[in-house]
Amino acid sequence: MRRTRWVCVGLWGTALLLAIAPQAGSAPATCQLGVPAIRLGVQGVASGPHADYGRQIQMGAVMAIEEINARGGVLGCRLEMRFMDDENRPATGVRNARLLVTEYGAHFLYGTDSSGVAMALGPVLKELDRIQFFTHAATHRLTEELVAQQGIRQIVRVSAPVYQDAIAAWVFKDNPQIRRWATIGADYEYGYATWALFRDAMRRFRPDVEFVGAAWAPFLTTDFSPHISAVMAQNPDGIIATPWAGEAVTLLRQAVLMGVFDRVQVWFQAMGGSVDVLEGIAREVQEDRFKGKLWATARYIHNWPDTQTNRAFVERFERRWARLPNYSAETTYSAIQITKAAVERSRSLQTDRVIAALRGMQIVTPAGLRVFREQDQQFVYTVPAGRVVWSARHNMPILGDLRVVSAREYWRSPPFTPLQVGR
Repeated sequence: MRRTRWVCVGLWGTALLLAIAPQAGSAPATCQLGVPAIRLGVQGVASGPHADYGRQIQMGAVMAIEEINARGGVLGCRLEMRFMDDENRPATGVRNARLLVTEYGAHFLYGTDSSGVAMALGPVLKELDRIQFFTHAATHRLTEELVAQQGIRQIVRVSAPVYQDAIAAWVFKDNPQIRRWATIGADYEYGYATWALFRDAMRRFRPDVEFVGAAWAPFLTTDFSPHISAVMAQNPDGIIATPWAGEAVTLLRQAVLMGVFDRVQVWFQAMGGSVDVLEGIAREVQEDRFKGKLWATARYIHNWPDTQTNRAFVERFERRWARLPNYSAETTYSAIQITKAAVERSRSLQTDRVIAALRGMQIVTPAGLRVFREQDQQFVYTVPAGRVVWSARHNMPILGDLRVVSAREYWRSPPFTPLQVGR
C-alpha cells in the first residue's frame, strides 16, 4: 500500500507534524489504543524577545517524539505534534488550547512559558478534560491553588516552580559578611514571589540580615539604570535579580557598566543559568567583568547531574540542534517521556486513568530522578545553583562551583499556607 510521509514543514510554522499518514481514501490504521496516532499539542512563546524559550520547548518535544517513534512509539502508536505560538498572552494560550483539542484532536498538551497563560489555562483544561504537562511557567499558584485547593487534575507540572529561585538563601546563608540584601525584581508575581520566598528563608537562617532595597522593573524594560541606581544607593552586599531572558542580559550588562560588581559581594540572577542568558553574557564572562561574583540557577542545567542519562541527552541534543538544551527543552522532553510511561502503564488515553498511572511514579530523566507528588501533581527534583564561569570546553559560560541542595529542603510542600507576595 502506498503511503505518504509527512515531513517537517518548518520549525517556526504554526504547525509541525511528525507522522506517517495513511493513503487518502483508505481507512486509517489504528494502534493498540484504538487511534491512528497519539496527538500532542504544544505551545510556548515563539515570537518577540522571549522567543528562544518557545523554540527550546519545540526542540525538546521534537527530539522526544523522534526518539520514541524510532523505537516503535507508545504501545505501537506513533506520536504526532502540533506546535503553536502563545505570544505570551493568556487569551492566545486559551485559544490555542481549544484549537489543539477540538480541531487538531490533541490527546495531551504541553508548555507554556508565561505564568499568566498557565493560570488562564487551568479552568479550560478542566472543561476540555485534557491533561497539560506544564514545562516552564513558574507560578506557585498553578499547583498550590488550582490543583491542591481547587482539584483541577488536568494540571501536571514537570518543571521546577518559583521555589527554585529561593535556593539563594541556602547558598549564601553561611556567609556572615553578606548581610545587606536588595532586589531588582520583575514587576509582577514572579519577582514578588521570589523575593518573598528568599526573605522568609533567609530570616530563618540569619536573623541578622537586612533587606535594604527593592526596585521593580516592568515587563520588557530596556533601561535598568534607574533600578540599579536606586538599589545601589542602599549599599547592599548582595542582589537578587529576577528579570529573565533578554532582559537579564541587558540588566547584567548595564550593571557592569555602572560599576556594580566593584561594590557588591554577590549577585544572584534567578534564571541566569538559562542557555540564552549565558550565551548573551559570554563576552563579559570571558573578560571577567563580573569578577567571579555572579551566581545563578535554572530549572535544569545541562552540566548536572553527571549521569550517563544526562550526558547522552546533551550529546544527542547538541548533535540534533547544534545548541545546548535550555531548561524548557529538557522539561518538555522529559514530560513526553513521562507521558509515554504513564500511557504504557495505564494502557489508556483517558485523563483519570493516566493521572492514576502517574501516582507513585519515580522516573529517571536527564535532570535526574523526578518524583510525582500527588497532592499538587508536581514532579519534584533537584537543581543546583552555581557560579557563572567560562568553559573552554563549551566555548561559552556555564554554571560551575555548583551548590547542590535537596529539593525537599527548599521546595514548599502541602498542605500549603498562602504565600504573602507584593511589592
